[in-house]
Amino acid sequence: MTSGAIGLDLAEVSKSNAPQVLDVPAAPGLINEKNEKTLVIDDRPVLTSDGSLRGPEGEEYPTAEEIEKLRRVCGVVPLSAYTIAFVELCERFSYYGTTAVFVNFIQYPLPDGSTTGSSGTDRQSGALGLGQRASTGLTTFNSMWAYFMPLVGAYMADQYWGRYKTIQISIFIAIVGHIILIISTIPSVIAHPDGSIAAFSIGLIIFGVGVGGFKPNISPLIAEQYESKHPQQYIKIQKSGERTIVDPTMTISRIYMYFYLMINVGALIGQIGMVYAEKYVGYWLAFVLPTILFLCCPTIMFLMRNKYARRPPTGSVLAKALQLWGFAMKGRWSVNPVTTFKNMRSDDFWESVKPSRLGSNKPVWMTFDDVWVDEVRRGLKACTVFLWYPVYWLAYNQMTNNLVSQAATMELHGAPNDLINNIDPIALIIFIPICDMFIYPGLERIGIRFTPLKKIAWGFVTAALSMIAACVTQYYIYKIGPCGKYPSETTCSGPAPINVWVQTIPYLLIAFSEIFASITGLEYAFTKAPKNMRSVVTAVFLFMSAVSYAIGEAFVSLSADPLLVWNYMIISILAAIAGAAFWLAHRKLDAEEDKLNFIPESSFKGRQMSQGGQAA
Repeated sequence: MTSGAIGLDLAEVSKSNAPQVLDVPAAPGLINEKNEKTLVIDDRPVLTSDGSLRGPEGEEYPTAEEIEKLRRVCGVVPLSAYTIAFVELCERFSYYGTTAVFVNFIQYPLPDGSTTGSSGTDRQSGALGLGQRASTGLTTFNSMWAYFMPLVGAYMADQYWGRYKTIQISIFIAIVGHIILIISTIPSVIAHPDGSIAAFSIGLIIFGVGVGGFKPNISPLIAEQYESKHPQQYIKIQKSGERTIVDPTMTISRIYMYFYLMINVGALIGQIGMVYAEKYVGYWLAFVLPTILFLCCPTIMFLMRNKYARRPPTGSVLAKALQLWGFAMKGRWSVNPVTTFKNMRSDDFWESVKPSRLGSNKPVWMTFDDVWVDEVRRGLKACTVFLWYPVYWLAYNQMTNNLVSQAATMELHGAPNDLINNIDPIALIIFIPICDMFIYPGLERIGIRFTPLKKIAWGFVTAALSMIAACVTQYYIYKIGPCGKYPSETTCSGPAPINVWVQTIPYLLIAFSEIFASITGLEYAFTKAPKNMRSVVTAVFLFMSAVSYAIGEAFVSLSADPLLVWNYMIISILAAIAGAAFWLAHRKLDAEEDKLNFIPESSFKGRQMSQGGQAA
């Protein structure tokens, strides 16, 4: 929304990395005549006889010169973070395993002789027989609902409950939703489709509320496990003798990469496993198994409750942040939107509303310090980054609908058409460790800083390339297929003579785009939000997916023969243009990456905190 100098140069970044060195008189008998300086940390002096800055556990902080020149490496991920990643795996197994069979459950009728919806090898599974329009409507609603509710879940966490408690409450709500969904699949209930769809719809709504409270809070919680122990950069000497900087931002990036890997492990197993459960046993099993695994989530969270780093809720900081922005906008509005936009990007936009600048003229509600203004500015900058994401998700969402339909018009060689899209999670499971262990460190070794905004821009590029690959494939389906531009018609004599595994190309490109854009979005939300607004900023990132689903409705008319080539072409062009515009709009912000990451933490925590660290 705005630009403006934060006022931190590299030297100040270095200062923010460590407490300030002060000349402190030593107790008699503890200091020799060298007049050494001490490092004051939490009122406890730590001697620095070699002139270096050191933390409470003896860690050495980098100087401004070292921050600029030394290679950066990742730190050690704590065990508590791995347990949270496993909780996410179980939750994603339950979500994707359950939703994977929604379409068939709603759209197709019970197979002859079946009471559970199972079909065996050669028939189509189904239950309610309500048709494609009903199935599309309900599954689209579920997707939008699941990505809208994080705004509510995040607000409750930051305002009232804190992340841990909100997650546990949300898990309970989701379990209730799971149980109602199971009830809708009982054979005696399926026999009455009106009752079954009513129970299913109620379960869907409750399930989405639980998902909405879980998603925006589990993501910040996992990164806080490392940040609580190592909030600042420090020096590490490698076995080779090389001095390197252990960078919290890089470590958090690694945490989110493996967090995302666990998401895809859960999704992959859930989707494949529940499709077979649906086909050979029935829908009740396809809904029961995800619920059973989901019960691991509250169990693990409870057992680890005393091991997790937890931040207490801090009150209505979102309202105060918006109030601050409104105060900064006074006198900057114009009937000309261009003028208003320029005023919002002026260098003094945020500087002019810092309490120190206002002095005695500051309003009574301004109970925070200057640093919190910088934190809010940084968080709102992250939200402006996320505003570009609906175009990215528009390309990504082709994987779950149009590319599945495209597969059905090619030679499958025994593979189900709705199984091909699992190339994406498989590719992520393979390439996330490769990026983490080889590609990203390799770029760092040769002096290339692959910053978050650069990754996001490349995510748009690879998404555009994926849509180009899909467009070319669709062109040849129309060109050499026996049914011309109508291969999806039921009267079509056969598939186009193209092996379905050619779709490996767009799915691989989509996977790389997720590594660059989707994972980095979670990382950016965490590292750039004020600490007492992390859930809300993460929810804004997730909400962009709901916006994308709404935009996708405008492309429904293109999502059918003979217009699919145009569909993929337009989306690829939009993604490419958005990627270029994104970089042009944010390249200056990219240059501030270190400054933004190392803004000192504000003393403002929202409502007053008691000495025990709980909200008063």
